[in-house]
Amino acid sequence: MEMKKLPIGIEFFDNFKRDDFYYVDKTGFIRDLLNTRGSVNLFTRPRRFGKSLNMDMLKTFFELGTDPSLFDELEISEDTALCEQYMGKYPVISISLKDVEGTDFQMAYAMLGSVISEEAGRFSFLLESDKLTKADKKKLSYLIEEEFGEARALQGSLRLLTQLLYKHYGIPVIVLLDEYDVPLNKAYWNGYYLEMATLIRSVFSQVLKTNKYLFFAVITGCLRIAKESIFTGLNNFKVRTISDIECAKYFGFTDHEVREMLCYYGVEERFGDVKEWYDGYRFGDVDVYCPWDVINQCDKMRVRKDSPMESHWENSSSNAIVRDIIEEATEATKAEIETLISGDYVEKPIVPELTYTDLDSEDPSLRQTYLWSVLYATGYLTDFEASNGKVHKLVIPNKEVLEIYRDRIYSWFRVRVTRDREHWQKFCMAMETGCAKEIENLFNKFMEDSISIRDTFTRKEMKENFYHGMLLGLLKSDGRWLVKSNAESGIGYTDITLEIPSKDIGCIIEVKYAEDGAFDRTCEEAMRQIEESRYAAVFRQRGIPTIRKYGIACYKKNCKVMYSVEEESF
Repeated sequence: MEMKKLPIGIEFFDNFKRDDFYYVDKTGFIRDLLNTRGSVNLFTRPRRFGKSLNMDMLKTFFELGTDPSLFDELEISEDTALCEQYMGKYPVISISLKDVEGTDFQMAYAMLGSVISEEAGRFSFLLESDKLTKADKKKLSYLIEEEFGEARALQGSLRLLTQLLYKHYGIPVIVLLDEYDVPLNKAYWNGYYLEMATLIRSVFSQVLKTNKYLFFAVITGCLRIAKESIFTGLNNFKVRTISDIECAKYFGFTDHEVREMLCYYGVEERFGDVKEWYDGYRFGDVDVYCPWDVINQCDKMRVRKDSPMESHWENSSSNAIVRDIIEEATEATKAEIETLISGDYVEKPIVPELTYTDLDSEDPSLRQTYLWSVLYATGYLTDFEASNGKVHKLVIPNKEVLEIYRDRIYSWFRVRVTRDREHWQKFCMAMETGCAKEIENLFNKFMEDSISIRDTFTRKEMKENFYHGMLLGLLKSDGRWLVKSNAESGIGYTDITLEIPSKDIGCIIEVKYAEDGAFDRTCEEAMRQIEESRYAAVFRQRGIPTIRKYGIACYKKNCKVMYSVEEESF
């Protein structure tokens, strides 16, 4: 039997059956939404957790003329009474704001107009409706042709569409607004936030507030923007954030769903790796995985079962907010990041509603609170356990996100160290000449002004990886050297190999974590591993006469270096 394709980047629900893609059944969301909905329903989740696909699923289910067979054998089809009452019974307006951006307000304004115009074009058949007046049709023509004239025409465009659809069908309209906060995010970074917030507030207010043509609306985004900023005056406004229990399991994959997928593709033995890298998010009372990660990694393992684990979510968007919190870190914040990287939690008050202007607060303490809140809302931190109120116990969710923090810290560390050119150049020279004591003294000095791994429950190999990364960053800063990490050599993989072509010198570096400060024993173990695994073979085979071997043991903010050299005449 031919396997179903994995739905990488698929956001349209009807593609799953038509093109035979693997589908993790989230149709129960339709039932739970109908049973708990308000007039306007906001769902906030990090990016890549299935928001857009769920919105298209709602559109496909409710929209007039839908194909009922698309839901055959799915959970929602078992509720025959609900399907009879709601499936294919409503006109639906569906807008995604994910592409509404620009370097200035005029460009973003035009993009919003283009998106709304495209949706209006789906309803061009209304131009032939005998239920609409000539004036109605003229207004619709303007929308389709992007002729908005005055700003109020764009501001009232979605409300006008609900009115025209209601006139034609005599049925109230469902409105779906996906990624509503993207234009606000782009506006914030490009300096026109207040103008964009005013525009979005006006569009939303007209279509969502006291609109008799509206049945209900669903809105999705990453952040919960303050009601006073965007959703002013809305009644019966229901918000379900990542802290809320209702509908929690419909965004992200559960343990059971991941196991089923891996089993289907014959890679169930990799479940532990997938869990370590992509699980760890807590939404409401449910533990979930990032779907984007699981699908992309499963696709690689489907072809090659032993495929290395990779970061997928990290590479699908900017990490600007993490950069901000690291670059502006106070000593207290540095200590808290150290705690997080060590695998422990930090307790922080979370602000449930934000405006992007809050991030520019002149109060450093308040600004840090907002930044932690954004990290939580966007998936860079998650709840360690259920929150009892405003204060949350926050942890890094999984290994992939941990690597994002580490990368930022490595970059920060490298910049700080290389700025002190005198000591950095001495460090490089010591590595080149085999001066172990100088390497030890200087690396200790560098670590004293950095974040280190504390002695918590984090696994030993993760602590080793942290110091490995710090040292690797220092060595790669010297552009004259050829530096490789985890390169195959002899009968294993060396931590770091370093070649200095101009001097015919090769260096083998093995980094280990010294449990409880056992530096000597750990250094000896590192040196023994270099010899027993024949790591120097790669340099011998290439005829490099001088091979320097370093065993480096690290614990907290200290290290010890052991050294030997192998020299031959060729």
